[in-house]
Amino acid sequence: MNPVRVLLADDHILVCAGMRLLLEGLEEMRVVAEAHDGREALGLIKAHRPDLVLMDVAMKGLNGLEAAAQAKKEFPETRVIILSMYSSEEHVLQALRAGASGYLLKDSATQELELAIRMVMRGEIYLSPPISKQVIEDYLQRVSHGEKSTDLLTHRQREILQLIAEGHSTKEIAHRLDLSIKTVETHRAQLMERLDIHDVPGLVRCAIRMGLITLEQ
Repeated sequence: MNPVRVLLADDHILVCAGMRLLLEGLEEMRVVAEAHDGREALGLIKAHRPDLVLMDVAMKGLNGLEAAAQAKKEFPETRVIILSMYSSEEHVLQALRAGASGYLLKDSATQELELAIRMVMRGEIYLSPPISKQVIEDYLQRVSHGEKSTDLLTHRQREILQLIAEGHSTKEIAHRLDLSIKTVETHRAQLMERLDIHDVPGLVRCAIRMGLITLEQ
């Protein structure tokens, strides 16, 4: 049987090193690359086409949820397990909407990581036990009723919202995303109108609720 080819994406180098060591001790697992931000992860997914990505949520520039959504759109055969310190319903729902096949809390036991990987590679969805089954039931109910909640924004608007919340200026955002300043200003105005939020502190709070950034950032 071919080994599961895994890509690690976490902005903490020591965390990646620890996960690599752990995975290399498991049968039929092989780490093919490490990424330390969302954009790098997307590039490495394209280059290596891994079977599975272990994706941290809290990465600057492009967080794990947005990176996961893009990865699933461009490389649907690659499965994603989100790694997070947070068990809030909003974070879990965002991960499921992004197409993640699993949501694993970072304080999980070592054996749980192996279990999560094997379940996800069998085509199942894995959620850490502390996450209530009610989350899945609520999610399915929302989908069936067509609710979009935090999907009010386009992908580009969510990118810009994250960068605003991280403290980047309009000029810095334009440079980072290779856009004109006017285009960034237009996206900024549109997202403020859609969210009905017209100040930066409010946008920061919204970005936290949406899971685009975390308090630790």
